[in-house]
This record gives sequence, structure tokens and C-alpha cells, in this order.
Amino acid sequence: MPLDEFSLIERYFDAPCARGDVRLGIGDDAALLDVPSGRSLAAAIDTLVEGVHFPPDTPPEAIGYKALAVNLSDLAAMAAEPAWATLALTLPRAEPAWLDAFAAGFFRLAERHGVCLVGGDTTRGPLTVTVQAHGFVDATPLRRDGARPGDRILVTGSLGDAGLGLRAARGELQGPEAAVRYCLDRLRYPAPRLAQGRLLHGQASAGIDVSDGLLADLQHLLDAGGVGAELEVDCLPRSPAFCELVKADSDDWFELPLSAGDDFELCVTVPEARIAAVCEAFAREALPLTAIGRIVAEPGLRCRRADGSAWQPRSLGWRHFEGEGG
Repeated sequence: MPLDEFSLIERYFDAPCARGDVRLGIGDDAALLDVPSGRSLAAAIDTLVEGVHFPPDTPPEAIGYKALAVNLSDLAAMAAEPAWATLALTLPRAEPAWLDAFAAGFFRLAERHGVCLVGGDTTRGPLTVTVQAHGFVDATPLRRDGARPGDRILVTGSLGDAGLGLRAARGELQGPEAAVRYCLDRLRYPAPRLAQGRLLHGQASAGIDVSDGLLADLQHLLDAGGVGAELEVDCLPRSPAFCELVKADSDDWFELPLSAGDDFELCVTVPEARIAAVCEAFAREALPLTAIGRIVAEPGLRCRRADGSAWQPRSLGWRHFEGEGG
């Protein structure tokens, strides 16, 4: 018997929720949620569209996982603690096997970070997934607009892996199987840097997550603060898998870490006086953090090699609607 909207929600998404701050979740016209006293509510929303944000043959488990992950990454960039999510799912057809896998990926990540699905919607149409995530922040959240001249620019993890993963998904990447698989997993199953965001709270002056590429997202941070930056491209962090797959003398050695999207690392600025404390905290937790440049007063984003020569990137990252008229 075909599933209708309500039986679909009940079967795949009405999961038990153990959070005490959810007074009423799925099953009514709206959720009733309690925000802790003295904290603010942070809300982030992202839409994933088949053929735009993921290839048509992407496993449904990865789509469910990533739809939540990209929102948790936004919360991490503000040093927020995740709590709830809503899900709007548009499907061309209700296929039980697809829905089972999609829900498994979504709830695998939700349970890992204590996130409760509290509502949403389902409808028929081209495959589109919209998730809104909610979390709590203290009185001084990490924002984009706090960078000041002299601050160091740091990035978590490694950059460029998801760009290689997209090539792998398209069948365009050759190399050692384990390295290719690592990059494909980085594209499909990004890890929200929530623990890193908490370590940076009260230490970093500004932050943003790297979703559209380092250059594009860092520029948003610079625009918000009215400052500029000098990047040291030889310092960009690259994973062992990236180093296996990309030659150090190729343009991709710089272009992918600078411009490829979907790595979902955090890019932050930290005053010089706090650098030692931040690096010590990350080292204590065995979390990678790399200094890649410095904030300057003059607007603009300039890339330099270790010898002081300028590096001019070919791309500034992903932008929706770029080049369209209207």
C-alpha cells in the first residue's frame, strides 16, 4: 500500500526524543520548545538540491547525514550547542528502501550530537532536502564581524579533500583506493566541528565555516569586519590522502584548498595574545589547527608564497547564480 505523507513521517521520522527541553515534538501543528534561561537561540537553515549540492547517484544515507551536518557546521562556527532540528523533504516518490537509508544517515548524526528532530514537512517534487538546526549560545557568541588587524587566521582540519571527493563521485579521480575513498567520505560525510567551536568560544574574535571554499568564506568574514587579510598558501593544511592524490607542483595543490567547497572546517581569527592558549587547548584534545595568515587593516584578500611572491588563484569559490542575468 502506498505511503501517504502522515504514515511516511510516522514510519521514518517520528523517532523518540530524550531531551527534556522538548515539550511537544512531531505530531502537532508546531513544536513547543524551551530555551534555557540566560542563553540565546541560534538557528541555521540549509537546502540541498539533487544535481546542485550532490550528484544524483549519491547514497541516500549520505544525503540524510549531510543535510544535518551542514547545519551543525553553521552552529559550530558560532560556538553553539546543537539541540533541535526540523526537516522539509521533497521527494519524487516514496521509496521505502531509500527512506530507510536516508533516515538512518540523518539520525546517526543526530544521535551523536544529541539533536532531536521536532518537526518538518514532506511533499512530492524534485529531490530537495531542507534542514533547520537550532542550538544554544551564551551571551557572547562567535560571530563573523570581530576580526581586527593583527589577528592570526587559523583553520581546523584539512582543506581540499571534498573537492577531490567530488571528482571521485564524478569518476574523474584516479589514485590509491584508500585515498580516493577518504576524500569521497569527506564529501559525503563531513564532520561538524562542534568540539572545536566550543574550544574557540571566548578565544577567537571571529569565525565562519568553510562551505563554499576558503577564499569565498574568508571574504565574508573580512567584509563583516571591514578588514583585509594576507594568506600564506604554503601553510594550507592538506591531508595525507590529498598529498597522495595531488602533486605539489600542480595548480591543484593550491587551488583546491583555497577554492573547493564542502570541507566544512572552521576558519577563525584569534588575537595574537590568545594564540598560545588556543593552540594548547587544541593540542590537548589532539585536534588539528593551523595558522594560515594574518588580518590586516587594508581591505582585500592577498595570497602569498613562502618566498614572498604573490599567488593569484583562478577561482574565488562557489557562488550560486553567478553569471546569470536578470
